[in-house]
Amino acid sequence: MELLKDRMGVPGPMVRRIDVTGTGGVRLAAWEFTDPPKTGRGGEEGERGPGVLLLHGLMGRASHWAETARWLGSRCRAVGLDQRGHGRSEKPQDGPYDRETYIADGIAAVEQLGLAPAVLIGHSMGALTAWQMAARRPDLVSALVVCDMRASALGAASQQEWADWFRSWPVPFATLADVRKWFGEDDPTLERSKPARGEFFAEIMAERADGWRPVFSRHQMLTARETWVHDAHWEDLALVRCPTLVVRGLDGELGRAEAQEMVRVLPHGVYAEIPDAGHWLPWEAPEEWRGVLGPFLESVLPS
Repeated sequence: MELLKDRMGVPGPMVRRIDVTGTGGVRLAAWEFTDPPKTGRGGEEGERGPGVLLLHGLMGRASHWAETARWLGSRCRAVGLDQRGHGRSEKPQDGPYDRETYIADGIAAVEQLGLAPAVLIGHSMGALTAWQMAARRPDLVSALVVCDMRASALGAASQQEWADWFRSWPVPFATLADVRKWFGEDDPTLERSKPARGEFFAEIMAERADGWRPVFSRHQMLTARETWVHDAHWEDLALVRCPTLVVRGLDGELGRAEAQEMVRVLPHGVYAEIPDAGHWLPWEAPEEWRGVLGPFLESVLPS
């Protein structure tokens, strides 16, 4: 286990880190945010419950899922994965950061952590990885949650907008308060203040000699995005055979019409919408997020 500290250096809750070997031997960090399971008679591990793998989006990290994982922990073995290039996982300079590698890394995590058949919960890019995993290895996936990720192609203009946005970041930030303020209030791409967004980005910064900088390479993030932004992913979605919840925020990136079409394409799709939330809905509206996630999990997990 590893003792994590908050931004002020105060010890936080104990979490268990498990190293996973990804494609090409890349070391991936997986995290359990609840107490390790009690051992049974003779020292063997007791019942761990159904497995859940939580996959963050582009730029995210497993710790973003800590609250959800702890909420799930009373019933499930919920594990968050720092995907390659993110969090405390390795960030190979030359990648690869393509779709097939992220999918293979996710499959390796499910297998090596002993989570199968797992519920996959993914946000944004992590949701795409999750449904592509389910399409390729249905034997490993019992259910799927897609949180604010589009199946349609976003196109070259979108990629250029991201490149311009990355260049606009005023790094290094002097303080974490500056991080929260810029991403939550001052970012010119924002239409209104979003404090949860500021907190989200504070979680992916690390203190360096000259100030606070992202824990990832923005170039690598663009490289990873390049491998899926030009393509539509409807065919993979149609191959998903397990029960799937598609959830969006009213102000998110996934529009209602597209989300409902995704549910129609999915053989066993369910739709949910959270009114007062956008792309960062698990963190903007955590109670509402649990309110839609809970009933779905009740319907798919063994009693």
